[in-house]
Amino acid sequence: MELVVEITDADRLRRATYERIDGDESMAAEERGHARRMVESDEAEALAYLIEPFELVEEVPGVELAQASWSSEHVDYDPRAAEWSGAFADLDEDD
Repeated sequence: MELVVEITDADRLRRATYERIDGDESMAAEERGHARRMVESDEAEALAYLIEPFELVEEVPGVELAQASWSSEHVDYDPRAAEWSGAFADLDEDD
Protein backbone atom coordinates (compact mmCIF):
# COMPACT_ATOMS: atom_id res chain seq x y z
CA MET A 1 0.00 0.00 0.00
CA GLU A 2 1.28 3.44 -0.82
CA LEU A 3 -0.30 6.57 0.58
CA VAL A 4 0.33 9.87 -1.17
CA VAL A 5 -0.57 13.08 0.62
CA GLU A 6 -0.25 16.74 -0.24
CA ILE A 7 0.83 19.01 2.57
CA THR A 8 -1.14 22.18 2.05
CA ASP A 9 -0.02 24.04 5.18
CA ALA A 10 3.39 22.97 6.46
CA ASP A 11 3.36 25.50 9.31
CA ARG A 12 0.03 24.22 10.61
CA LEU A 13 1.31 20.64 10.36
CA ARG A 14 4.43 21.54 12.34
CA ARG A 15 2.46 23.39 15.04
CA ALA A 16 0.19 20.38 15.55
CA THR A 17 3.23 18.12 15.73
CA TYR A 18 4.97 20.36 18.25
CA GLU A 19 1.86 20.22 20.44
CA ARG A 20 1.88 16.42 20.26
CA ILE A 21 5.60 16.23 21.06
CA ASP A 22 5.36 18.73 23.92
CA GLY A 23 2.40 16.85 25.40
CA ASP A 24 4.07 13.44 25.25
CA GLU A 25 4.97 12.74 28.86
CA SER A 26 6.84 9.58 27.90
CA MET A 27 9.51 11.62 26.06
CA ALA A 28 12.50 12.99 27.91
CA ALA A 29 13.31 16.68 27.38
CA GLU A 30 16.33 15.77 25.25
CA GLU A 31 14.16 13.54 23.05
CA ARG A 32 11.62 16.34 22.63
CA GLY A 33 14.34 18.70 21.44
CA HIS A 34 15.60 16.14 18.94
CA ALA A 35 12.06 15.42 17.73
CA ARG A 36 11.32 19.13 17.23
CA ARG A 37 14.52 19.55 15.18
CA MET A 38 13.60 16.57 13.01
CA VAL A 39 10.11 17.97 12.40
CA GLU A 40 11.59 21.33 11.39
CA SER A 41 13.65 19.68 8.67
CA ASP A 42 11.19 17.18 7.21
CA GLU A 43 7.40 17.13 6.88
CA ALA A 44 7.47 13.32 6.76
CA GLU A 45 8.82 13.38 10.31
CA ALA A 46 5.88 15.55 11.34
CA LEU A 47 3.45 13.07 9.80
CA ALA A 48 5.22 10.21 11.55
CA TYR A 49 4.56 11.85 14.92
CA LEU A 50 0.89 12.53 14.13
CA ILE A 51 -0.21 9.42 12.25
CA GLU A 52 0.04 5.97 13.74
CA PRO A 53 0.17 3.42 10.88
CA PHE A 54 -1.28 0.69 13.08
CA GLU A 55 -4.40 2.78 13.64
CA LEU A 56 -4.90 3.14 9.88
CA VAL A 57 -5.39 -0.61 9.42
CA GLU A 58 -6.37 -2.01 12.82
CA GLU A 59 -10.10 -2.08 11.96
CA VAL A 60 -9.64 -3.69 8.53
CA PRO A 61 -10.64 -7.38 8.64
CA GLY A 62 -7.96 -9.80 7.52
CA VAL A 63 -5.17 -7.21 7.59
CA GLU A 64 -2.23 -7.11 9.95
CA LEU A 65 0.44 -4.44 9.78
CA ALA A 66 3.78 -6.12 9.16
CA GLN A 67 5.96 -3.04 8.70
CA ALA A 68 5.56 0.69 8.22
CA SER A 69 8.03 3.32 7.15
CA TRP A 70 7.91 6.95 6.16
CA SER A 71 9.61 8.79 3.36
CA SER A 72 8.99 12.07 1.66
CA GLU A 73 9.63 13.53 -1.70
CA HIS A 74 8.95 17.07 -2.84
CA VAL A 75 7.40 17.18 -6.29
CA ASP A 76 5.74 19.89 -8.32
CA TYR A 77 2.32 18.52 -9.17
CA ASP A 78 0.71 19.87 -12.31
CA PRO A 79 -2.36 17.85 -13.32
CA ARG A 80 -1.98 19.09 -16.92
CA ALA A 81 1.61 17.84 -17.24
CA ALA A 82 2.16 14.77 -19.40
CA GLU A 83 4.01 12.94 -16.61
CA TRP A 84 0.87 13.06 -14.44
CA SER A 85 -1.53 12.19 -17.26
CA GLY A 86 -3.48 9.15 -16.17
CA ALA A 87 -1.54 8.76 -12.94
CA PHE A 88 -4.75 8.73 -10.93
CA ALA A 89 -7.11 7.40 -13.61
CA ASP A 90 -8.01 4.34 -11.56
CA LEU A 91 -9.22 6.63 -8.78
CA ASP A 92 -11.46 8.56 -11.18
CA GLU A 93 -13.19 5.37 -12.31
CA ASP A 94 -14.92 5.07 -8.92
CA ASP A 95 -16.58 8.50 -9.24
